[in-house]
Amino acid sequence: MKHSQNPERSERRALTGVILFDKPFGLSSNHALQRVRRLFQALKAGHTGTLDPHATGLLPLCFGEATKYSGWILDAPKTYHATLTLGQTSSTGDGEGVLNPGRPFLGNEMTLNATLDGFLGTQTQLPPMHSALKVQGQTLYQLARAGKEVERTPRAIHVHEIRLLSWQEDQVVIETKVSKGTYIRVLAQDIGIALGCGAYLSGLRRTATGPFDLNEAVTLENLEGMTQAQRDACLQPVDSLLAGLPRLDLPLTQGRSLSQGQIVMGNFPWPESLYRVYAKNQFLGLAESDATHSNLVPLRMMGDLPSLCFQESGTL
Repeated sequence: MKHSQNPERSERRALTGVILFDKPFGLSSNHALQRVRRLFQALKAGHTGTLDPHATGLLPLCFGEATKYSGWILDAPKTYHATLTLGQTSSTGDGEGVLNPGRPFLGNEMTLNATLDGFLGTQTQLPPMHSALKVQGQTLYQLARAGKEVERTPRAIHVHEIRLLSWQEDQVVIETKVSKGTYIRVLAQDIGIALGCGAYLSGLRRTATGPFDLNEAVTLENLEGMTQAQRDACLQPVDSLLAGLPRLDLPLTQGRSLSQGQIVMGNFPWPESLYRVYAKNQFLGLAESDATHSNLVPLRMMGDLPSLCFQESGTL
């Protein structure tokens, strides 16, 4: 018996690009992805790392060929505005847990700034039980909800920047730029310990991810009020995901060879091994040079390049 085609799937488009989404409070990253994907009618979509349901802010979403390069943003530093409540602790490190009284904060702004400065640089952090990290096939938060606690391995993180934005009574707002894998709720707890009063994370908003800024993001309400053409106009190009890598422009013939999976020989100008590669100003994909910088090897190439890009012309 022949099954009829899913009407929703038949309407989906082979769309490619990146949408900078301002995730609202209470929505999981996956739920946000599916809501936005339906609005764009995108055939293929993925997000660039989870943002907790009770956190808000920048969540870059990738469509089509852009999903191939989402890992580079996943590894990029991220910036947050975090609200810490002093004088209390939480069983989960945030407002969702059981709150317990700590001690009153008796310091001043100088105390806060000095304490924050002490968290700059590389350090180790123990992943919290209430996190999406998996141990033996189970997420830690599932184990925590079952009343279990398992041994976790501390991981190295790096705090690039941290500064005080505001302080009023027991509410402290900080801005911090951190490496991949940093748990802000653990950072909040550790700051509370260092201050001697206890603290938990009572609010979190991501303001930057790699080269992307929250000021460029659109909300769900924005997108719902747009036409499809207006939504498409909000898409960032795929190569924006690789903005931190050096650009390499190749002659058309070399670009064609590389896009077809062939190694290209040449003298490449920078010591870096990774390049975002172009021909005729068309983004071809990601390539890496060998140790001698005389061979360029295709690493992850675009699969939907227009044939026009590779038509022969009088000039290359």
